[in-house]
Amino acid sequence: MSKYVRAATSADLPAMLATIDAGRQALAADQIPQWQGTYPATPDLQADLDADRAWVLIVDGQIAGTAALLTTPDPNYAQIYQGSWAPHTDDHYASIHRIAIASGFHGQHLADFFFSNLMTISYQQGFHQLRIDTHRLNQRMQHVITKAGFTYRGIVYMAGDAQDQRNAYQILL
Repeated sequence: MSKYVRAATSADLPAMLATIDAGRQALAADQIPQWQGTYPATPDLQADLDADRAWVLIVDGQIAGTAALLTTPDPNYAQIYQGSWAPHTDDHYASIHRIAIASGFHGQHLADFFFSNLMTISYQQGFHQLRIDTHRLNQRMQHVITKAGFTYRGIVYMAGDAQDQRNAYQILL
């Protein structure tokens, strides 16, 4: 099996959307409200492509995963509740968003490989801390995040919405 991570291109958009839609369906099946509205959608992924922050996981020539690696501060992370971000020499961090593994590739531990590569890319770009969040009910993603070495840091709210609570995680590289 050959596998690697590369920057996404516009030609990857249909497969990226299909991967996100499969993730949306899996979350719905688990009765997790995350991604059950119009987010993420084509404009979100197109914005990631336009900003050169979209990445894909390739396995045997097929797109097996998609993620956004943001290198600008996330406004949702400005305030953290019931915890705190680990002290660091600066607030310079990258964050992972919109990560999903295509349904035909589940159970192969590819998320571990994807996370490892995203950490390496972050480090190579000069970021020594990485942040991520997931819905408090999304235990599958919480397991993947902590398995990758992230530490639970507290709670953040999406766009200040008290009804949209997420568990926040951080790793220092």
